[in-house]
Amino acid sequence: MTMKEFNEAELKKFDGSTPGQPIYFAYQGKVYDATNSPLFMDGMHFEHYAGTDLSDFMADAPHGDEVLAELPVVGEFKK
Repeated sequence: MTMKEFNEAELKKFDGSTPGQPIYFAYQGKVYDATNSPLFMDGMHFEHYAGTDLSDFMADAPHGDEVLAELPVVGEFKK
C-alpha cells in the first residue's frame, strides 16, 4: 500500500485548528494521526503543536518514541 506523502505545507493543514479535520504530526519521516489522542486536544501536546515535525523535540520528552506505537501512521513526511 502506498502511503500519502506530506510536505511541510500539507502537514500544517492538520494542526487541529479546523473542526472536523484530523490532527497529524510528523516524527522521523512518518506522519501520525493523533486525532483520537487525549494528549493532543485542540492540536496541542504541552508546548508542541500538531501539524509540524516533532522529531527534534523527542530527546527532551519525558518518554521515548514507544508511545507512538499506539497511533496510526497515515503517511510519510518529506521536507
